[in-house]
Amino acid sequence: MKFSEKWLRELVNPATDTQGIADQITMAGLEVDEVLPVAGQFSGVVVGEILSAERHPNADKLQVCQVSDGSEQFQVVCGAPNARAGLKTAFAKVGAVLSTPDGGDFKIKKAKLRQIESFGMLCADDELGISDDHGGIMELAANAPVGADLRDFLQLDDFVIDVDLTPNRGDCLSIAGLAREVGVLNKAAVSYVDVEPVTPTIDDTFPITLEDSEGCPRYQGRVIRNVNMSAETPQWMVQKLQRCGVRSIDPVVDVTNYVLLELGQPLHAFDLAKLSGGIVVRKAKPAEKLTLLDGNEVELNDKTLIIADAEKAVAMAGIFGGAETGVTEDTKDIFLECAYFNPITIAGRARSYGLHTDASHRYERGVDWQLQGRATERATQLLLDIVGGEAGPVAEAVAEDSLPTASTVTLRQSKVNQVLAFAMPADEIEEILTRLGMIVEQGAEGEWTVQVPSYRFDISIEIDLIEELARVYGYNNLPVKVPTAELNMIAHDESKVTLKSVRNQLVGRGYQEAITYSFIEKGLAAQFDDKHEAKALANPISAEMAVMRTSIWPGLVKALQYNQNRQQPRVRLFETGQRFLPEGDELIQENVVAGLVCGPRQAEGWSADTAVVDFYDLKSDVETLLELGGCAEQFSFVSERHVALHPGQSAAIQRNGKTVGYMGALHPELVKSLGLTGPVFLFEIVQAVLLDGELPRFNNLSKFPESRRDLALLVDENVAFADIRNLALQKGGEFLKAATLFDVYQGKGVEPGQKSIALGLTWQHPSRTLNDEEINEVIDFVVSALKNEYGATLRE
Repeated sequence: MKFSEKWLRELVNPATDTQGIADQITMAGLEVDEVLPVAGQFSGVVVGEILSAERHPNADKLQVCQVSDGSEQFQVVCGAPNARAGLKTAFAKVGAVLSTPDGGDFKIKKAKLRQIESFGMLCADDELGISDDHGGIMELAANAPVGADLRDFLQLDDFVIDVDLTPNRGDCLSIAGLAREVGVLNKAAVSYVDVEPVTPTIDDTFPITLEDSEGCPRYQGRVIRNVNMSAETPQWMVQKLQRCGVRSIDPVVDVTNYVLLELGQPLHAFDLAKLSGGIVVRKAKPAEKLTLLDGNEVELNDKTLIIADAEKAVAMAGIFGGAETGVTEDTKDIFLECAYFNPITIAGRARSYGLHTDASHRYERGVDWQLQGRATERATQLLLDIVGGEAGPVAEAVAEDSLPTASTVTLRQSKVNQVLAFAMPADEIEEILTRLGMIVEQGAEGEWTVQVPSYRFDISIEIDLIEELARVYGYNNLPVKVPTAELNMIAHDESKVTLKSVRNQLVGRGYQEAITYSFIEKGLAAQFDDKHEAKALANPISAEMAVMRTSIWPGLVKALQYNQNRQQPRVRLFETGQRFLPEGDELIQENVVAGLVCGPRQAEGWSADTAVVDFYDLKSDVETLLELGGCAEQFSFVSERHVALHPGQSAAIQRNGKTVGYMGALHPELVKSLGLTGPVFLFEIVQAVLLDGELPRFNNLSKFPESRRDLALLVDENVAFADIRNLALQKGGEFLKAATLFDVYQGKGVEPGQKSIALGLTWQHPSRTLNDEEINEVIDFVVSALKNEYGATLRE
C-alpha cells in the first residue's frame, strides 16, 4: 500500500523524519519497500495563468502565450497542445531551476524560439518530476491562486511511502490504521477524523435482503438524491488519491475511494434509477452473467457472492461493481453501499476471474466488522460537501449470529518473560496493549484478560499478544542472550549396528536401494511364502495389490522383471522395510533387510570377468553384513529348503542355532513363470539380528611366531566343511587361532562319493614359542576326533 507522509502526519506527527518513520514501521513488521518524493527538486515555479495563446508565426506546432504571474505579464513560447487562454498551469520563470532525469539540474533562461523571444517555460508533470505524463502542460484548478509558489500550493514537499503488508495485517490497509501503528510506536496521540452522523433530510430508503447472511452478515445502504455530478473533486482529495496510487474518476467514485484509503472500508455507489425492487445479497445462479465497470463480461459460478436487485446481478460482492448500474455523469440519485463480507467468502474469488481490486484485497484479509456505520457517515458527509444532495436514513440488514465476535485472550507475565527472555514491567505491558486499542483487565496475579479490538483479526492466542509486545517494544531493544539448556547426552550402545551402516555396506558392494509396495498380488505372495497366509486388505486398490507382503522378495523380483524388460541385464537391489506376518488374530510387523542379484558378476568392460553371479557371490555379500556386528562366528549357513528357492541352492541363515533369514537361488519354476532371465539370487534377514552386535574386546598381540600344519582329509562328500572346521576349533586347544579351507578336490585318486579337503591349522602362544611335540600331540587329537565323528582319514 502506498501512502502520503503528509496525509499520515495530519493524523499523527511524531518527532522523527521520513526515513525514521520508514525504519520504525519496518522494524514493527510492516516492511517498507520504497520511499519516493512526490516531485523532483525545483524552485522558482509558480502558478501562472495563460491570458492569450496565438499561433507562432514561424512554426505550426508552437504557440506564443501571454502568461501572468499575478503581478507581471510574460511572453512564453510553448509547444503543448493543451495551452489555451484561461488555463492555470505551472510557470517556470526565468531563473527557475529544474531537475533533470539524470539527477542534474538546469536553469531557465531567456531564449529565442524561431525568432520569437520566450521568457520562461510552461511545465508538464514529468518536467517537474510529479509523474511520467508528457501529454501537455499541467492543468491546475480554476481557483488556483495566480503567483503562488507551486510547491507550496500543491504541497509537493511530501514523500510516498510504499509498505508491503503481510496478509495478517489488513488493519493497516488504511491511513487511519497506519496512523494508529505509528502513534503506538512513538507514544504519540492520534487525531482520528471526527465523524458525526448525518441527519437525514428525506425519508427515502431502498429495501435490503440478505439471502446469504453467512457470506454477508451486515449490509448498509443509503439513498442520496439530487447529486451534482458536474461538480469537481477538490484538489486536496485528488492529490491524496494520486499519491496513494489511485486516479481521480468522478466526485462520487473519488469519495468512495478516499474513504477506502482513509478508513480501510470499501464502499460502492449505484445509480439508484438503474436499480429495481431492492438489494438482494445472494450467491450467483449458474451461468449468470455480469458486465463489470471495466467493460468485461464475466460468467459467474454458483460459489460467487453477488449483489443483485429484483431482476439481475449488479455487482460482484466485495470485488467489482457492474457497469449497468454504475454512476455516470447523468446520475441524479445514488444508492451508497457499505458492507461487511466474510473473508472466507471473498478469498480467492477475484483471482478465479483473473481480477484483483483494492476492495477484494481488503475483504480477503478482513475488514473491521464494526466499521461500516462510521464509513457510511464519513462518505455521506463528503458527498454532501462535494456533490450536494439530500440524504435519507441509513438502512441496514444484519445477521448478528453470523458476525464475528471479539476475541478475549489470557496473557501471563511468566509466559511473556519466558518468550522475550527478560522481565518486561507489568505497567509497560498494559500500556502497549492499551495503545494498540485493546481492553486490558487485571485477572489473577501475574495475568491479564485482554479483549482484542474488532480490527485485529490476527490475534487469537497468547503468543499473538506476546508478539505484539515484542514488536512494539522493538525487536532491536530485546536483550541478546545465547540460549542455554541442559542437554543430557544420549547413551549410544556401541555394540549396536546402525541401519545406515547396513545400507552403506550394500551400496559399497554395488547394490542400489529400492522401495517397493507393501501390497502385492495374493497368488504371488503364496509362491514366495507357503508358511503364512498373507493378510487381505478390506479395500484393495487393485487385485495386484490385494494382500500385505510376508516377504520383500516379491517386490524385488517385480523390480528385476521391470528392469530386464528394459534391457538391464545386471541388477543388484536391496530394500529395508517391513513384512507383515499373521499370528492368530494379530499382525506382526517385522523389519527385514532383503537383497537380490542377477546378471554378470562385474559391469561390462574390456578387462571385466564375463561370468554371471552365483550362490557364493551372494553368500560373500551376506557375510559382510554379518561381520558388521563383530560376531560373525555366531552365524552359520545351514542347507534348508524354501518354497521360493532352488532346492539345491538354498540355505537358512542361523544365529546360535535359530533361523533368522534365508538365501539362495530363485526357484527355476518361478524364474520361468515370471519371465525372468536367470539365475537370480536372493537373501532376506531379520533386521534386528543384523543390528545386534557385540562390543569388540582387545587382546594383546603375541610377539611369538605362529605354527601351522596342513591336513589333507578324505571325507564323505556330504560332510560340510563348517562341521569339520567347528570340530577342529573345538578340539584344537586354546591356542588354535584359525582353521582354513584352502582346497577341495574330487577326481582321480579319490574314491567316488568322497572328497579331499585341505585344512590349514594355525597355532600361536601369547607368551612363548610352541614346540613340535605340543603341536603334533594336538594334531593327533584333532585327527582322531574327525575320524570318530565324520570318518575322516588322512590322505596319503
